[in-house]
Amino acid sequence: MVRSRRNGFYAVGTRQRKPRRLWIWILACILAAGIGWLLYVLAQIGSIDSNPAASREYAQPADVGIVLGASMWGDQPSPGLQERLELALQDYKEGKFCLFILSGGLDRADYRFTEAEGMANYLESKGVPRSAMLLENNATSTYENLKFSQEIMKEKGLKSVIIITHTYHGNRAYEIAKALGYDNPGLSVTKTRVIKPMQATVREVLAYTKWKLDHIAIAFGWK
Repeated sequence: MVRSRRNGFYAVGTRQRKPRRLWIWILACILAAGIGWLLYVLAQIGSIDSNPAASREYAQPADVGIVLGASMWGDQPSPGLQERLELALQDYKEGKFCLFILSGGLDRADYRFTEAEGMANYLESKGVPRSAMLLENNATSTYENLKFSQEIMKEKGLKSVIIITHTYHGNRAYEIAKALGYDNPGLSVTKTRVIKPMQATVREVLAYTKWKLDHIAIAFGWK
């Protein structure tokens, strides 16, 4: 601290104030960057209608429809996962794709079925033959859903794909698919009526941020 004698009083100098102002400036920049990033992610989540992959017309059926997993409730798909399955079932009946790839691993050690197995049981109860389903039982994230499903596609010689998920999840799933080298993937998305909007948005903001960090790591060969 620097003091100077003026009119019988000590005045505090400005040297101590400079570091404080610097920290305020740094914190303000961090806050502005955080707000900017939040607005960017919200725009990405909300812009699915402008993604051409989500409104594409198909001259012929895609080889596969990949249903991205979500949580199981015991032996049954959660209501949110059932929404994806109902959309997939509708697309299948309309002839938009030929085979299902059901992707998702085991949610909990005490569960009997993986997400993929739970989805298969659900679709079979709706009349879909098991011969129309390929199961991917190991994925624990959207990145793994699409990476492991891609490996199945390559093994089976399958090329074209529609990715089936929720609207809030669609753009991130599409970005991941493109980063993995999917050839012109399509999207089929449904709005959720069972997941609260705030819950879905907060979860997707965090998941989208994690994906961008993972994308950087992949680009530099760190992952």
